[in-house]
Amino acid sequence: MSLTIEKAIEALEAMPDEMRESAVAHLVRQVEKFKALKSAIDEGMADVEAGRVFPWDPEDIWQRAKLQQ
Repeated sequence: MSLTIEKAIEALEAMPDEMRESAVAHLVRQVEKFKALKSAIDEGMADVEAGRVFPWDPEDIWQRAKLQQ
């Protein structure tokens, strides 16, 4: 077990029982957010590598928006 995990376990054990569940739930939510962000970044990088990404042209976007009105 890594030192970081051991420290986390020690911190949780030092907490009152009624605080542990919410602390673990918070940690799990943060991990889920991290995984979603990592997945989105990986997807974006795959798009870049496949050439599906191009620089934005604000003027072009503005012109197209004006045409749709």
